[in-house]
Amino acid sequence: MSGIFITGTDTGVGKTEVSVGLMAALQQPGLKVLGMKPVASEGSAGEHGLRCDDALRLQAQGSVQVPYDRVNPYAFEPPIAPHIAAAEAGVEIELARIRDAYGELAGQADRVVMEGVGGWCVPLGPALSVSDLPVALDIPVVLVIGLRLGCLNHGLLTAQAINAHGARLAGWVASLVDRDMRARDQNLATLQALIDAPCLGVVPWLEQPGPELVASHLAIEPILRLH
Repeated sequence: MSGIFITGTDTGVGKTEVSVGLMAALQQPGLKVLGMKPVASEGSAGEHGLRCDDALRLQAQGSVQVPYDRVNPYAFEPPIAPHIAAAEAGVEIELARIRDAYGELAGQADRVVMEGVGGWCVPLGPALSVSDLPVALDIPVVLVIGLRLGCLNHGLLTAQAINAHGARLAGWVASLVDRDMRARDQNLATLQALIDAPCLGVVPWLEQPGPELVASHLAIEPILRLH
């Protein structure tokens, strides 16, 4: 097992922060780790082509330097749903291209942390969605749950959907996106009681999050035991 797929209950719940933090945590015991963002929106054009900030952060955190198009095979400029962005660009998001890029990264690393786009059920095309990627690549899933009002419904529904799709939920991370959330501890206790997977950490509200700081809030032992 070399891959770990990071999904979230929604967009904006801290998937990228958790992804680079998990990479840093896995690097601490000496593992060679690479990041991947198969599909990304909200890109900016530069001298080297279209680049997306989340993918650039994953690339920068990697243990070795790899080409951007391996980290992010599909980059789109508008901040809209990826299947819509792809249609506007006249591009079809293909599983084979993502699989090939993942295979190249996996051949250079002990672990590849792959971040999804949006939430678990986001479409990537007429016959492909985010949820298909970890199943096709046979890699376990870590769910990032944004802690705010509604997180119980969103977290439990997403966990159920992951299991129903035939993926393996390896664990979940709570990410405090509402710093003033009421009954935070009670919500956490409910999620821990009802999700049949270990909680890998609770990331608090951080004014200046960084990989090492986020890593300090994560437990990687359950990930290291995965086969």
